[in-house]
Amino acid sequence: TTTPAPARPDMFLFQAVVFFFQHAIEIYSLHVDCKVTSRFAHTVITSKIVNRANESREATFEVELPKTAFITNFSMSIDGKVYPGIIKEKVSAQKEYDTAVSRGQSAGLVKITDRKLEQFHVSVSVAAASKVTFELMYEELLKRQLGKFELLLKVRPKQLVKHFQIDVHIFEPQGIRFLATDSTFMTNELTEALTKVQTETKAHISFKPTVDQQKINPELDETLLNGDFVVRYDVKRGATAGVIQIVNGYFVHYFAPHEMPVFPKNVIFVIDRSGSMAGRKIEQTRDALLKILQDLRPEDHFSFITFNSKVAEWKSSLLPATAEHVASATGFVQTLSAGGGTDINRALLTAVSVLDKAERLPERSVSMIILLTDGQPTSGESNVEVIQENVQKAVSGKCALFCLGFGFDVSYNFLEKMALSNGGIARRIYENADAALQLQGFYQEVATPILMKIEMQYPENAVERLTKNNFELFFEGSEIVVSGKISKDFLPLQHVGGLTLKEEANVREKEQVFQNQSYIFGNFIERLWAYLTIQQLLEKSVSAQEEEQKALEARALELSLQYSFVTPLTSMVVTKPTGQQQMELANKPTEAGKWGHRITLLKRAVPGGSGIGSSYSNVPRQGATPEAGANEYPQLLLQLPKQNEIICLNTDGKAQPPVHLLSDPEQGLTVTGKLGDRVNRFVQFAISYVNPPTQIHVSTDEIVLSHNNGSTRLPWTESATSTIQGLRVSVEKERSVTASLSDAVTVKISLVKFPDDFLGLYFLNTDRFSDQVSGVLGQFYSKLRFENNSNINQRADERLLSVSGSEHKMHFVSKQHRSKQNETKVNVFL
Repeated sequence: TTTPAPARPDMFLFQAVVFFFQHAIEIYSLHVDCKVTSRFAHTVITSKIVNRANESREATFEVELPKTAFITNFSMSIDGKVYPGIIKEKVSAQKEYDTAVSRGQSAGLVKITDRKLEQFHVSVSVAAASKVTFELMYEELLKRQLGKFELLLKVRPKQLVKHFQIDVHIFEPQGIRFLATDSTFMTNELTEALTKVQTETKAHISFKPTVDQQKINPELDETLLNGDFVVRYDVKRGATAGVIQIVNGYFVHYFAPHEMPVFPKNVIFVIDRSGSMAGRKIEQTRDALLKILQDLRPEDHFSFITFNSKVAEWKSSLLPATAEHVASATGFVQTLSAGGGTDINRALLTAVSVLDKAERLPERSVSMIILLTDGQPTSGESNVEVIQENVQKAVSGKCALFCLGFGFDVSYNFLEKMALSNGGIARRIYENADAALQLQGFYQEVATPILMKIEMQYPENAVERLTKNNFELFFEGSEIVVSGKISKDFLPLQHVGGLTLKEEANVREKEQVFQNQSYIFGNFIERLWAYLTIQQLLEKSVSAQEEEQKALEARALELSLQYSFVTPLTSMVVTKPTGQQQMELANKPTEAGKWGHRITLLKRAVPGGSGIGSSYSNVPRQGATPEAGANEYPQLLLQLPKQNEIICLNTDGKAQPPVHLLSDPEQGLTVTGKLGDRVNRFVQFAISYVNPPTQIHVSTDEIVLSHNNGSTRLPWTESATSTIQGLRVSVEKERSVTASLSDAVTVKISLVKFPDDFLGLYFLNTDRFSDQVSGVLGQFYSKLRFENNSNINQRADERLLSVSGSEHKMHFVSKQHRSKQNETKVNVFL
């Protein structure tokens, strides 16, 4: 493995690297497919291999992906049988894995390999002349830095590949301002394999070299494909309050003003010069500071504080960045040397004091402290919790604190909590040859503040599930992203940050933008919302008190399982064919191992009749009970989008063969159910899909996924998620199992203990049912009408329902609920 070239500090890196090599193991197909829809990237890496040997051989699949990405699915297909990865709560998965380890089985972990990468690794024994397909999916919200997004794919197949292809699809409704591609291994021959098609809002980059084009030279079977494949782009921006995009009731709001004046900075550099910084570290720090001094603007004010066991102020106050003062500071920086202990507490308190005493600073300016240290506090106050408390009390919102940790001896958790508690961020500086460039690159990111105290205002009754909408600082070239769910017809929006901007948008028009985009993956804005929410919950928990931290992590865990993300709170269990090492565990690593504790799953009460729908009725039908009490827990909840109603049905029958509840040939979906022997309730359901050919058998004891003659068992006693060719099956511990497929109806089955165990059935996204839906429940979606009959004495809370030619009287009962059941597409003004 070669060392990757240093990353440019002004670019966002979106990285994936594919390794695969065995002399007898041949990769005959390798496809990297990346779809970027409005900054949210969905990448699928598919590797197909064959064992050409006369005996079984081990094949290893390794992929390097961005640290900020979440794996969403992994599967192996061996001789037509699929072995899916199952995402579980980390504690539960580790317990299961530990049991396997005790039997001599091994682990395959996701581990950190570089400053921006982590590695997914799994190996499997492949029989002679057999084939195996590996498929890995991951998702990530691209972060804008210094005006650019960058997608970087590290390509190293280590052998010639007959069918090799990289596809990058970009869809940006704002319009693509510029687009560029680059590669470290490109030759004239390989250039012929690269195509780029760009329109106003779309781009497709394809790289499809033949075997001959991949060769270093015609005489050698060695590949040229060893390096970086890069796509850089940015979007068009106007002088507005941002851009709103909406899909299926979820919105994302991007805000990135440009051509605005830069606030003057008041910056104090707090530099560690303890003994551990001696040598290369202090040299690189000097080099970086000398370059940073040249980047200061004349209206900026600055100073230095250096520390070891003692704290030294360069000047007693901040100085304007005039040519004279910069020259004086340059001389000072060149004299920096290292030796002694590390008194972080007194150094930071001194920096705050200097800012407090500073005079004649610009009225509208941004104050910040940038701390660089490579170790833990060893002099003065050494208790990190006391230091964090002291610093937070001293700062008290008056400035932003940025903490840079040099190398791996530093206590990164300590620095991160201190930075996040004081309006800044933490960053690790890696001890490589380009450490000075890393320091300079970080400074460039925060050197141009153009807004402060920004609030994105949305009326409380217009949105729900809102992500973070308050931001201390906004730097030129970056972007603010807010997401949530629309809950009202109108959504006024404005920004507060020294100025007020307003914007309006029509929801129907906005949703139309994403219609008929064949390469756009499913409900991407909802998944973007979940990704952003999880990231922010985990970040917020870093500086939270213990009880709040538990609640934040519990919510993040719940969303991780619901949306099938391998996050620091979940693990992926990879089950192998019988007879091999049968289990591997993929844990997402973290910069400092900060999520390995306090994992709690929130316990929620089993819902009763009063917590299900906004209104429901017990509908007389074949098998229904007209006399059933309205407060019973409804077994079957039907949401009827065309009538904007919710109907709850309860059974009145005896144990019998499975009942055909619903079929929709266009959806490729069939649902059957079976009543229990002792209870007048459903105790089994079977959900069948045509594509992918999968059956989900749900009983009160367990859930069984069957696909291509293989099966996977999931107990109710733990939360887990598994994805089979796009079909996502999520189990919420002792509560429910949900089956969802892109652009298809979602089926949800709940487990109820009331007092005997039984199952409830629900359908979501029911507007996706076709007119061909049939079955005992299907008829309600295709053949149901509400009638007005003047011949009956109809009460105010009664209506007449006609289904399949039969008429029935319904009784309506109003119920309170927490979540909105009916989704209505409306005109929304922002």
